[in-house]
Amino acid sequence: MTKKLRADLLLLAITVVWGASFPLTKIVLDYIPAFAYLSLRFILATAVLTAIYHRNLKKINKRALAYGSILGLFMFGGMAFQAVGLYTTSASNSGFITGLNVVIVPIISALLLKKKPDRAAIAGVIVAFAGIFFMSGGLKFEFTVGDLLTFICAICWAFQIVYIDRFTRCEDAPLLAILQLLFTGLASTVLWFAFDFGKPVEFNATVIGILLVTAVLGSSLAYGVQTVVQQYTTPVHTSLIFTAEPVFALVFAMIIPDAEGVREAPTLMKIAGCLLILAGMIVSELRVGRGKDKTECGG
Repeated sequence: MTKKLRADLLLLAITVVWGASFPLTKIVLDYIPAFAYLSLRFILATAVLTAIYHRNLKKINKRALAYGSILGLFMFGGMAFQAVGLYTTSASNSGFITGLNVVIVPIISALLLKKKPDRAAIAGVIVAFAGIFFMSGGLKFEFTVGDLLTFICAICWAFQIVYIDRFTRCEDAPLLAILQLLFTGLASTVLWFAFDFGKPVEFNATVIGILLVTAVLGSSLAYGVQTVVQQYTTPVHTSLIFTAEPVFALVFAMIIPDAEGVREAPTLMKIAGCLLILAGMIVSELRVGRGKDKTECGG
């Protein structure tokens, strides 16, 4: 098994975890505010990843701090803008617009990293983009502030994917993973105290269980794995694999009931979208990527 194939399989595995986190997060937000949840989730995730990679902290320097903070800023932006955007846009619009990062990543990658994706990758992006459109049920073409905020969220995730590719060539990947989780946790804590501190926070077995699952598996393990293994694949390919997230989210939403005991039912549109997303991933594999180009590391 090549490093690239192993990286792709690991990225697909964490996409499964992220898919499961959607229905779990929907449940936990009935008990605690969004920024309180993000704060607790990412602070706990930072502690877990630090316990695993504590020796890597010896490699910390000014550039690693800067790179980790930049990655954390984009990660926090993706989380926060999506959460706030959902107040004034529909879930279908949010899913579709967030998925636009699969189109944004090749553009950013070409402009900043001078990497032009091959034809197979471009074809895979187009097919996966169509799948995202079908899965979300299409846009209602009623532009809201929430749509704009969600589009900013998609841009943040695209930059996070691209800059992981760039920064991990110059600094230690596990260290950068710890730093970006810490930044996200601290930023979420600030907003929790600023906007949500007066809101009730209910801790019970459900909340604690979901926090542990999403923090350890969905954040510490998932973002740690992403930061480390993305060195062996390309940003465009990574974004294509991540388009499978709504597929797994649908599967788990059919299995895990929400706080009211309701499970999601599949539709023909969603099934068609799932098949197109998976087809896009397969199409992108028809030709092996050009590999990793060397990037100069700034001071």
